[in-house]
Amino acid sequence: MKADPYLDFAQDVAVSSPVTRQKAAAAKQFIENHYKNYLQGLQDRKERRRALQRRAQEAQVSNEEQEQMLRSLERKETEYMRLQRHKIRIDDFEQLTIIGKGAFGEVRLCRAKSTGEIFAMKKLKKSEMLSRGQVEHVRSERNLLAEVDSRCIVKLFYSFQDSDFLYLIMEYLPGGDIMTLLMREDVLSEDVARFYIAESILAIHSIHQHSYVHRDIKPDNLILDKNGHLKLSDFGLCKPLDDKYSTILLENDVFNTQESTSETDGYSGYDRAPWSMPKERLQQWKRNRRALAYSTVGTLDYMAPEVLLKKGYGMECDWWSLGAIMYEMLIGYPPFCSDDPRITCRKVKPYLWLFVIS
Repeated sequence: MKADPYLDFAQDVAVSSPVTRQKAAAAKQFIENHYKNYLQGLQDRKERRRALQRRAQEAQVSNEEQEQMLRSLERKETEYMRLQRHKIRIDDFEQLTIIGKGAFGEVRLCRAKSTGEIFAMKKLKKSEMLSRGQVEHVRSERNLLAEVDSRCIVKLFYSFQDSDFLYLIMEYLPGGDIMTLLMREDVLSEDVARFYIAESILAIHSIHQHSYVHRDIKPDNLILDKNGHLKLSDFGLCKPLDDKYSTILLENDVFNTQESTSETDGYSGYDRAPWSMPKERLQQWKRNRRALAYSTVGTLDYMAPEVLLKKGYGMECDWWSLGAIMYEMLIGYPPFCSDDPRITCRKVKPYLWLFVIS
C-alpha cells in the first residue's frame, strides 16, 4: 500500500520530542513576526505617503513639486528596505571598551560604522557554550528578546554569528544597574523604591505573558536608561514554561545547590531571626558583593526556596526575587544575605516547608 506522506508527518509531530516542539514553536513565531512586520511596514509606507500628500496640499505646492517630493520619498523608502535586507556582520561595527564579562562571553560597547549609533554587543564563544551545555539557554535568550516587544526589557536590534562567536547587538543603557545604585546610596526612599519596583513588575509581567520565566532576577540585571527608567536584562537563564505543567523541573539544569545546602558550614545563628546579620558580616558582604555577583557559583541572595528544593517551580520564583530586592532597597541588604552561600541557603531553609506542603 502506498505510504501517505501527510499521515507520516502527523505521526512524526505526535511523537516529537520537547526540543523539536520548541523549535517548531520558535519557527512559527519567527514566520508570524516576519509577516506581521512586513504588513506593518506596508501600512507605515502608505501612511507616510498620505501624510506627505496632506502636507503638500496644505502648503499649496504645485503638482510638479508634489511629484518630485513623492519620488524623493520613494527613493528613501527603497534605500531603507535595501538596508534592512543587508546581512549584518561584525565588520559593520567598531568594537569599543568592554563593559562586562560572563562565563563564556563578554559585553562591550560598539559603534555602527554606517550611522555612528552606540550599541551593547554581547559576544558569546560557541565552543564554551557547547562544552558547558548552554546552547538551549542562549537560544531561549535570543528567542525571548526577539519575541517580547516591551519598553521594559532591553531591546535586541541584531543577532548574527561567525565560525567562533554568536553576537547579540542590543540597546545600550548608560544609566548603570540597580546594584551600583544601591552600593552608592545604601538605601532608597520609599517613593524611589516604589517607582523602581513598579517598573520591575511591568518588566517581569511582560516576559511572563509570553510564558518565559527569568530565573535570575537580581539588582545587577535591572538596568537604567538615559532617562532613569528601568529595563530588565540578561536572559541567559530564562526558560520557556511548558503550558501543560507550568513548572520547570531541575533535572540536568544549571543550578547547583548541593554544595550550598551543606550542613557543615559551622553556622549557629538560629538564636536570631533568619534575616538578621551581624554588623561585621554585613560590612564584609557589602565589600564583596560585586565579586560575589560574578562568581562561578553566583549569588543565592535572591533565589526562591522552591528553586533550592530541586523539584520544580514556576513563575512565582521571579516574584520572590523581586521581593528580596525590594527589601534590600528599603533596608540596605537582602533578607537572607551572607558572604557564604551555604549560610544563605540555611537562612532560607525555614521557608522551604511552605513549598513542601503546597
